Amino acid sequence: MALTTFGAIMGFAGEMLRRTGDVYQAAAQKARNPSLRNAFHTLLTEERKNRSLMETTRRENVTEMILEPISGLRQEDYETDIHVGDETDDAGLLKVALTCEALERKFFSEVSAKIPLPEVARIFRKMVQQKESNIARLKSLESIKA
Repeated sequence: MALTTFGAIMGFAGEMLRRTGDVYQAAAQKARNPSLRNAFHTLLTEERKNRSLMETTRRENVTEMILEPISGLRQEDYETDIHVGDETDDAGLLKVALTCEALERKFFSEVSAKIPLPEVARIFRKMVQQKESNIARLKSLESIKA
């Protein structure tokens, strides 16, 4: 499905952040390593704040964006069936989190280049920076054993 309107993009962004938050909540409950568990709690809090930011941005900018067409974005390019299974160990949880962060980084990066409203594009670029920081933080935990 094409993401051709501002509302569709913002709605998808909010839903993506919600799904990732659900993954982090489940991962925090399953993680054995305290550092990894804390990282998931931090990421969960961040995802909730970001989702709220997407909702606020949508409300505040909807009138400016209502007539602006957006092309070249497809929902399928940013979706994946990521979940925390019963058998997932700390290494698997970390891999799932890295996949979530990389997918969100890709989404926010590509959307920031297509959104014609500079204020919104700036918010998305900040999200990209945040995702890059999260990826670095998660990668630093790869050597931790449960």
